[in-house]
Amino acid sequence: MTTKALNKGNSSKEIFFEVELPKTAFITNFSMEIEGKTYVGAVKEKETAKKQYEKAVSSGQTAGLVKASGRKMEKFSVSVNIAASSSVVFTLTYEELLKRHLGNYEIMTRVKPKQLVQNFEIVADIYEPQGIAFLDAYGTFITNELLPLVEKTVNDKRAHVSFSPTLDQQRKCPDCDGTRIDGDFIIKYDVNRVESIGDIQVVNGYFVHYFAPELPRIPKNVVFVIDISLSMAGLKIRQTREALLTMLNDLHVDDYFGLVLFDSIIETWRPMLTKATEENVAAAKEFVKTIQDRDYTNINDGLLTAIKMIDGFKEQNLLPEKSVTMIIMLTDGHPTEGVTDRNKIKQNVQQAIDGNYTLFCLGFGYDLDYGFLDSMAKQNDGLARRIYEASDATVQMQGFYEEVASPVLANVHLKYPEGAVNSLTNSNFKQLFNGSEIVVAGRLLEDDLNNFVIDVSGKGLDDYKAQGKPKAQDDVIFPEQDYIFGDFTERLWAYITIEQLLEKKEKGSPEEKANATAEALNLSLKYNFVTPLTSMVVTKPENEENPDDVLIADKLTEEQRQRPQDQGSSASRYHYSAPSTPTYYGSSASRYHYSAPSTPTYYVDGDPHFTIEVPEMSDALCFNIDDKPGTIFNLVRDPVLGIVVNGQTIGDKKLIPGGKVNTYFGCFGIVHQPFGIKLMVSTDGISVFVNKKAVRLNWSETASVKDENIDLQILNDGHLTVTLKDSVKFVILLHKVWKKHPYHQDYLGFYTLDSHLLSPRVHGLLGQFYHGVQFEVSNLHPGEDPEKPDATMTVKGHTLTVTRGWQRDFRRKVKTGEKVPCWFVHYNGTGLIDGSHEDYVVSSLF
Repeated sequence: MTTKALNKGNSSKEIFFEVELPKTAFITNFSMEIEGKTYVGAVKEKETAKKQYEKAVSSGQTAGLVKASGRKMEKFSVSVNIAASSSVVFTLTYEELLKRHLGNYEIMTRVKPKQLVQNFEIVADIYEPQGIAFLDAYGTFITNELLPLVEKTVNDKRAHVSFSPTLDQQRKCPDCDGTRIDGDFIIKYDVNRVESIGDIQVVNGYFVHYFAPELPRIPKNVVFVIDISLSMAGLKIRQTREALLTMLNDLHVDDYFGLVLFDSIIETWRPMLTKATEENVAAAKEFVKTIQDRDYTNINDGLLTAIKMIDGFKEQNLLPEKSVTMIIMLTDGHPTEGVTDRNKIKQNVQQAIDGNYTLFCLGFGYDLDYGFLDSMAKQNDGLARRIYEASDATVQMQGFYEEVASPVLANVHLKYPEGAVNSLTNSNFKQLFNGSEIVVAGRLLEDDLNNFVIDVSGKGLDDYKAQGKPKAQDDVIFPEQDYIFGDFTERLWAYITIEQLLEKKEKGSPEEKANATAEALNLSLKYNFVTPLTSMVVTKPENEENPDDVLIADKLTEEQRQRPQDQGSSASRYHYSAPSTPTYYGSSASRYHYSAPSTPTYYVDGDPHFTIEVPEMSDALCFNIDDKPGTIFNLVRDPVLGIVVNGQTIGDKKLIPGGKVNTYFGCFGIVHQPFGIKLMVSTDGISVFVNKKAVRLNWSETASVKDENIDLQILNDGHLTVTLKDSVKFVILLHKVWKKHPYHQDYLGFYTLDSHLLSPRVHGLLGQFYHGVQFEVSNLHPGEDPEKPDATMTVKGHTLTVTRGWQRDFRRKVKTGEKVPCWFVHYNGTGLIDGSHEDYVVSSLF
């Protein structure tokens, strides 16, 4: 990906290069060409890069270059100061293996230039020796007017796709400067499948073998293991029920299935696997409809119960001989009941499965140990997948199930002649699913392809056996792109080897882990890949203010993507994003900032306005919740520490003529279950219950209540401070209104001052933000109010239109408050809060 930017101004300006690449890709090169000098990023061992980076931190401003962006992408961004009338050329190269998914390959290029581009171009060249079966190219931003600009040429084994709109074609309207180029450009295609052994490509002494036969599905035995702990309450449990109902519907009559629910206790629908007859599936669906959230999280016993269920069936010789057996677990949290040591759980599960079954782990949301789920799944021949908390979570779960619902082969072995190859990637696979693909790569020890005989075997409805030889390749494919096609098999071999070594370092003995890490690091450095073991160090041009300006580009692991923030050509299925030539002219848009306190405050005040401070971004988010008076909302819930805060709304005395119904919080219920503490805070007073002892306090007095587990301080100006031992600190404010006011009445504000000791599973309208939220704001533009511009925000995988505004913090000035600038999220916080505001409605203050 190449961008050229020219500073047409009379003074130096900061020029930004910001692009997104797939999270499965490896960056292999980055350079900046400024005034005839090229600055090239160097791939180094992560520790070495870190030392260089830390040295630079002490002497100047630095920043990481890569961060998560949505579900599938990573954002690479860098800026450099360019003199007047000078230009800069940025070039970023990345490589990835296109994984076949539900019967096709997908190349996705995210394009967000945020301005008109004088020379915009996306070009893709594809070569497939087997022949291209179909190809489609489209963009999420492409209108009927832009559709003719997507040029596709497909000629048997080759395809060429391009998209190059002019300046006027990019405009949103004839007289405006806004661009309609904003979204994803997607190419989907598949290849012809004729050879029984698949497709083998041999180039420069390395080979790659693609195997994806078209075969009938074989029966499966599947146990769904579902987390129904407290943290699954509300939208999550509803979406899980919906997904399960669809999955049960998609079972074939020759499949067997089971259901295991776990919280503090383990519950099975039936003690044994059940044949997926119409009657049995209907009965299971009725059971699923009754699933509710309950208590703590016993992952260990939930999985062991599923394994015992399958083992018992197997011991009675009831498992179909030609079938595939799998366990699919869904959880949103950490183990908090029974065995909670993660290494012990992994050991127990691996010993119980003993290589006989496959485990898939679905991690719901961000407040979970994804690394634990990922490692446990890989130890048992499966994989982990994150399910993002969003309105489409049901679709995500169903999509994953669709990938594994139709196995076509089990125990697949690809055998190559002894003594003819070495450095072979994994060639034995537990199963192959319809629409996916097996890829093996290796190095040839001799050039004699006539004696290079390959055997493929597996267990399907019939025993699968095939034998064949690779065919000679065309000499010249794309001469002008020899830098891609000339050695792509060798680089693809290195790419797959590194991926598999990174997996191996998660599940072998200490010695095997160390060897795998060392080998993966050596290959990453040799082939210039930015992997989790390496970093790319970019040294910017020297300047007087910052002579040692060093930047780091890292490869994010899925764990590092815990909280999201928010093109090239293809060498066969190995996608090499090579330089094209979009040219961006101009400078960056201005950004809004304010100086937030270093410790964030999360609060709700007014009618009711929720404000989330984000000090690391020197900014804040805000939203309103509109509902009828008397509604009780859950603000904070920590199922691990047993803390709950609920608030009940009140309305105005009567409706202002021509106005809307305003609601405020008039009462809060606070519970700390393990300490036996209950507080009821209303506009009339404060009731404190500690181990069944009751104390009543009035807002008009200065008083305190102290116990070993709670500290209450009340000041007669309407400040109540609540400190719960080893957990959290709140402030509740009383807003007094003139008693004879015709419309308004007294109400309360709720402020969280310290929440860092709460568990990662804390949730609620406020609690979900206690461990941070990351977002990105771009595309600033005029809104309905000239004083309040609109912008585009990427947060939690959503793209929202937000408005710059402010809320008030009343802690220091209870009458007038202090303005806090924030990005206002419309429609009851939709897209920012998990689910809908209705999911937080509860039936009681306690």
